[in-house]
Amino acid sequence: MKIRRKNRFAAEVSTSSLNDIMFFLLLFFLIISTVANPNVIKLFLPKATASQKINKKQISLSVTADKRIFIDKVEIPTAELENALANAIVGIDEPTIVLRIEKSLSVQDLVDVLQITTKLKIKVVMATDKG
Repeated sequence: MKIRRKNRFAAEVSTSSLNDIMFFLLLFFLIISTVANPNVIKLFLPKATASQKINKKQISLSVTADKRIFIDKVEIPTAELENALANAIVGIDEPTIVLRIEKSLSVQDLVDVLQITTKLKIKVVMATDKG
């Protein structure tokens, strides 16, 4: 009488560690997404050694290398900058603008923006990179 053995090996895939890997990937992407800079407009800012932080409500004014102007991520035509700033500061006691201007632009471009803010009596804080 011939006896057969049933010792066949079945192929198995162990998925117990995949849950841990997926959890760590999810955690990593959640942390990275909260740390990401909310300012989407990429600029190369000038460098400064001294820095100052402000805690008031502020308006972000960005000027790109091709002289496009953004107020809080909304593009504004250059001719309408003064009106747009006047509308943006309505209801703010001491308006403060954080000016992010591309370092490759000329000083005259900076002065043009500063003349408008001086005319509207707005404080200007220039954003820089740590240097």
